[in-house]
Amino acid sequence: MSQTILIIGAGKSATVLIQYLQQKAVENDWYILLADGDEAIAKNKWNNAPNGTALGIDIKNDLDRQNLVQKADIVVSMMPAQLHFLVAKDCLQFGKPLFTASYVDDNMRSIATEIESKQLLFLCEMGLDPGIDHMSAMAIIDEIHEKGGKITSFKSHCGGLIAPESDNNPWHYKISWNPRNIILAGKAGAIYLEKGATVTKNYPEIFDQAPIVQLPGIGDLAYYPNRNSLSYIDTYHLHGVNNFVRTTLRYPAFCTGWNAIVQLNLTDETVIELAPNTTVKNWFDAHIQQNGLERILEKFTQDASIKNQLEFIGLYASTIIPAEFNSNASILQWLLEGKWKLEATDKDLVVMLHEIEYSIGTREFKLDSSMVLTGEDAINTAMATTVGLPLAMGVCAYLKGEIKMTGLHIPIDARIYQPILKSLAEEGIVFEETLTSY
Repeated sequence: MSQTILIIGAGKSATVLIQYLQQKAVENDWYILLADGDEAIAKNKWNNAPNGTALGIDIKNDLDRQNLVQKADIVVSMMPAQLHFLVAKDCLQFGKPLFTASYVDDNMRSIATEIESKQLLFLCEMGLDPGIDHMSAMAIIDEIHEKGGKITSFKSHCGGLIAPESDNNPWHYKISWNPRNIILAGKAGAIYLEKGATVTKNYPEIFDQAPIVQLPGIGDLAYYPNRNSLSYIDTYHLHGVNNFVRTTLRYPAFCTGWNAIVQLNLTDETVIELAPNTTVKNWFDAHIQQNGLERILEKFTQDASIKNQLEFIGLYASTIIPAEFNSNASILQWLLEGKWKLEATDKDLVVMLHEIEYSIGTREFKLDSSMVLTGEDAINTAMATTVGLPLAMGVCAYLKGEIKMTGLHIPIDARIYQPILKSLAEEGIVFEETLTSY
């Protein structure tokens, strides 16, 4: 009997996942239901492929959502993270496994016991970051531990960038994933371990003086810490390390400019009232004056490169702000989506680097393991590839009976990461390693 895959969400990051599962559906006689809040987007992504159909869905309509879930043998959620739990509860109710690329949150943890009791598999964090980062890191960590090694320092960096051949703006950045997440970056602050001490950074500190790391073939990249890195020390079985941090990579100019954006409070979500036909310049000038930010703005714009960045995204433009944007953050996102848009032939870049220091006996080692992938164009991006492929491969492995686990999991178990990393390598997603002993 044919098995049915329900994919909810057909956005930027879902493109390659859909394409991969379309191919595997034909090979294995599976059927796919592709649903999105925008039916036109779903139908465009489906492109009249066999073994499935595309349709629109109001994800907050319980009846419509539950009817779809009941038809599926496995559910894949590619929705914004805050909407996963709606589907998760349905999967729990109707006994359906759930696969996502998003972080496990407190809502998902709250039903972990029920997931296990019903012998279901909810496999999360199966994308790029989180996802490939977990799998590639655990493969290295497990190998070092098997050799009797003691890991003393773990730093994991990942970023979605613009490829050099498409880099033509002063931010050295274009949007290859959910633009909302760009606005939210760093807002939760960060906690990590450095030289044996816990370091806590609040939002305004995240982008200030971002450290530099060198990536082979790319050069200097800046990085900023992600959320609570400490929570993964236990996950990775790395108690006793002196350094532990997970970060996001950007070209250095981005962090310099974004620090100005944060310090100028342009990512604030507070609802504001704007008069009809307010221009961007009027809004920006009023914001600076009303909040006493003149000196901060002057400090940043003394740097010609930062001034150029602020001008580039349109902060001084006479463009009228559409009425639906009613916060600094929403106005900024609207501006960035226009200025940082991937053009049709643009290529993006995904980079990942693990820096791991360890000892075996009296010998000390440093291992750098890096992955660089360039996208094809604005649709078939490296971001969509690295987010979508591991998730799609996990779905296939489950439907073929190759993953037999139950419960709430992320891909840190060799039973998951070994076959997925092998499949990714066959698709050209490979890590290069440099080992130094001293």
